[in-house]
Amino acid sequence: MTKQIRDVVEQYVKLVGTGPTEDIVQLYAPDATVEDPVGTPVKRGHAAIREFYEVIAALDRETQLRPEDIRIAGNQAAFPFTLVTKAGGQRFTLSPIDVMEFDAEGRITTMRAFWGQEDMRAEPE
Repeated sequence: MTKQIRDVVEQYVKLVGTGPTEDIVQLYAPDATVEDPVGTPVKRGHAAIREFYEVIAALDRETQLRPEDIRIAGNQAAFPFTLVTKAGGQRFTLSPIDVMEFDAEGRITTMRAFWGQEDMRAEPE
């Protein structure tokens, strides 16, 4: 299952950077939860998760993940990555650490993103 989890994590980060919202949503189990960032209200189920990711869909964005930074234990993974978005002449860089849990089919059941305002940088393009 370790390889399957690693593949989903890599696909997830790639899709957050380039993919359509629906492809991201399909990585999640139907009753999955997203808490991003930790401490904000939990989004539950595909409709709420779709709404969450739709926010970045129209943005010029890219992601970076170093595969050697992915940590997998049992059916869970933790990994840092970088998301860069561009809007209104600004470039925003966010570096969260995501923690995910997976079901037996390799779908994400929980995603919790650890980051705060100090982890986001804004600079002119």
